[in-house]
Amino acid sequence: MELKELKKKEEKDLHKLLAESREKLRVLRFKDANKQLKNVREVREIREMIARILTLLNIQNKAGEVKKEEKEAKQAPVLEKMEEKKEEKTKTKKEEKK
Repeated sequence: MELKELKKKEEKDLHKLLAESREKLRVLRFKDANKQLKNVREVREIREMIARILTLLNIQNKAGEVKKEEKEAKQAPVLEKMEEKKEEKTKTKKEEKK
């Protein structure tokens, strides 16, 4: 499977494909150890596929973190204003009590 096809898949599907690829690699390694594997290059292809999937998952995770940080940065001024208003209210209440 090529990188273009992998990019179109969702994170859930990538995790599923990763698990399947790792299992297939495990089976191929056993076959290779028992001299039953005819196409040795297949091991390399599966390892490359696993690397592609992991790369895409890491990119998606980092993109999610950046979006989360941007969202928090946008909310920060709003939260600061809310905290200032709360402080003002508490100050006025203390002044009224005196």
